[in-house]
Amino acid sequence: MSKTQIESFSASLLKELEIIWNEVGETETEREKILNEIEDECRNIYIGKLQKVKEERNRLKQDIVESEARVIAICSAMEEPSGLGRQQQPDQCGRSLKEELGKILLKLEDMEKRKTERKNQFIQVIEDIKCVRDEIDGETDETCSSDFSVDESDLSLRKLEELHRELYTLQEQKRNRMKQIQDHLRTLESLCSVLGLNFRETVTKIHPSLVESEGSRSISTTTLDKLASSVNQWHETKIQRMQELQDLVTTMLEFWNLMDTPAEEQQNFINVSCNIAATVSEITKPNSLSTDLLEEVKAELCRLEELKWSKIKELVVKKRSELEEICRRTHIVLEEQDIALENVIKAIESGEVNPENILEHIEYRAGKVKEEALSRKEILEKTEKWLNACEEETWLEEYNQDEKRYNAGKGSHLILKRAEKARALVNKLPAMVEALVSKITIWESEKESEFIFDGNRLLAMLEEYTELREEKEQERRRRRDLKKLQGQVTPEQDKGTPTKHQSAKKSLKVSTNKRFGSSPQTPRCDSPHSAKSFTSQSRHS
Repeated sequence: MSKTQIESFSASLLKELEIIWNEVGETETEREKILNEIEDECRNIYIGKLQKVKEERNRLKQDIVESEARVIAICSAMEEPSGLGRQQQPDQCGRSLKEELGKILLKLEDMEKRKTERKNQFIQVIEDIKCVRDEIDGETDETCSSDFSVDESDLSLRKLEELHRELYTLQEQKRNRMKQIQDHLRTLESLCSVLGLNFRETVTKIHPSLVESEGSRSISTTTLDKLASSVNQWHETKIQRMQELQDLVTTMLEFWNLMDTPAEEQQNFINVSCNIAATVSEITKPNSLSTDLLEEVKAELCRLEELKWSKIKELVVKKRSELEEICRRTHIVLEEQDIALENVIKAIESGEVNPENILEHIEYRAGKVKEEALSRKEILEKTEKWLNACEEETWLEEYNQDEKRYNAGKGSHLILKRAEKARALVNKLPAMVEALVSKITIWESEKESEFIFDGNRLLAMLEEYTELREEKEQERRRRRDLKKLQGQVTPEQDKGTPTKHQSAKKSLKVSTNKRFGSSPQTPRCDSPHSAKSFTSQSRHS
């Protein structure tokens, strides 16, 4: 009802009241009194209604303020702008309080929804963080505990990002731990394989979950420390067993070499012996360091130890024979300290000496002889060439004294060719001797000892050979001078000359015998020709 309608309705009521009063005959005083009462009652009604409207207005304003405060609080917690900065009253900006409240309530509803979503994100991240942290701390609960609260005063994206970074750090730590555990398990499996251990039993003692799939394994610090400790322990065990096995194999190889064990007997332990110089990382074959294998090697060593004493005598004989053969090939005379073989065997049988010491001495002497032979090699080769040339020289002298050497016959052209080669070789003898003397002199200076060849000093042999050649050369010159004086040589003189030459060779032999004496082990070389003869005999013996 509009204001005009109210006024019209009030006027009609007053008019009707005037008519009634006229009929009744009310006095003016009474009429004034009644109108005043009506006016007071109307005023009271207006005042009551006005009071209610004011209260409603105040309530709307309070709701607006509270709603705005809630929106602002949510936006502040989420660090977002509220967009509610009003600079005018609702009636001044053309909106009623109810419209303003409705707008704010829509905003509040939207922010409450977003707050709930943001809070759920926080809950999920915090729950994930707690789950990962529980795994790292070694919590045994299968499900993560939800006993945690979210600080609703800070639901900002910045805070959420911090939680995500914390979660990522923990997840990275978890991945690193899982990788460490996987690496440790792989190493431990390799160690168990090499050491002959049961991998599952070894791992179960550390933590039962380690034998399961990768996703359900324990990654706690305690488990990781136990696993690392176990790896280190078995690695040390591997090193100890490797060193023990290598010591055993070294001893076994010494026995094999000592007793010349056949290859077929060594075949059973060939895989073991190949690890004698291996490093820890190179030993990867299964059971290659197991206790059973170590026991097998120890048993084999015990067997070889028992077998050694039964073969020691024949080993001494064999090694001594090898030493004598080396000395024969290198023209070195055994020293007096090298006891005769018969005496060595008697000493072993009587128990006066340790057979191993005898073998060690023989091997030491053989090593020294081989070392000396290496330094004598070049001189021996030149000596061999010199002796061969001496043989050719002797043959050429005999050939030149043969009166029938020019007679044509079967094979005579071959003899002529040999004579030509012999003359060419004999012409090289002075230079050959000079080079050999130079080499020997240098060798004796470096070694500070004489170069002995089959018991005689080689330098003395060369000097006597040189003297003999000088005598022969003087004899040739004397004969040429006689030919010039006499014109020709009589047959009797021709026959006498070889006799003179033979006497010179005999004098060389006698002088050589006086100088060197005889050697009990090896026949002595009296002259270049006799030395070559002995060398030839040694080759065929």
